Amino acid sequence: MNTVSIIALIIVLLAIIFLLAALIAPKGYSFKREITINKPVQLVFDYLRHLKNQDQFNKWVMMDPHLKKSFRGNDGEVGFVYAWEGNKQAGVGEQEIIRIENNRKIEVEVRFDKPMKGVAYTPFTTMPISNNETKVTWGMSSKMNYPLNIILLFMNMDKMLGKDVEGSLELLKQNLEHQN
Repeated sequence: MNTVSIIALIIVLLAIIFLLAALIAPKGYSFKREITINKPVQLVFDYLRHLKNQDQFNKWVMMDPHLKKSFRGNDGEVGFVYAWEGNKQAGVGEQEIIRIENNRKIEVEVRFDKPMKGVAYTPFTTMPISNNETKVTWGMSSKMNYPLNIILLFMNMDKMLGKDVEGSLELLKQNLEHQN
C-alpha cells in the first residue's frame, strides 16, 4: 500500500467512526433551573410574560450592548415575536410566545439562525409558594439532527447553558424584589 492509499483509508475510517459515534450520541438536551422570588405569583407572571422585560435580566440578551431588536405582535400575548441580531456571541434569531397558561406557564419557542440554526423550547413556569413567594422555573430543551448531534458527546449543555440561566434568574429575582 502506498502513502496515498493509507491516508485515504485513515480518512474513511475516521469518517465511519464519526458517523457511528453520532448514532449513539444523545439526540437532544434538556435542563431547568428554579429560584424563589419574594413577590406574589401574579406580579412575577405578568413581568415574565412580557418578553421585552428580558432586556433587564436575560444574560444572553445582555451579552451585546448594541443588540438590534425588532418586535412583532403584542408583547405578553401568544404570537408575540422578539427578534434580535447581535455580535458573534448573541447571534441572530427570534423567540415567540407560543402558549400562555395564566399565572402558571409561558411557553416560548426560540429559533436561532446564527451562529448555528436550531430551535429550542423554553418554558417559564410560576408556582405560588405563599401569598408573597413564587417559585420560577426556567427550562430549555432542544433536539439536534444526526450527525450534528455528535457535539453533545463533547458539550455538556446543561452545565454550559445552565449557568447563564441561573445568573439570569438571580437578576430576575433582584429586579423584582427591588421593585416598589
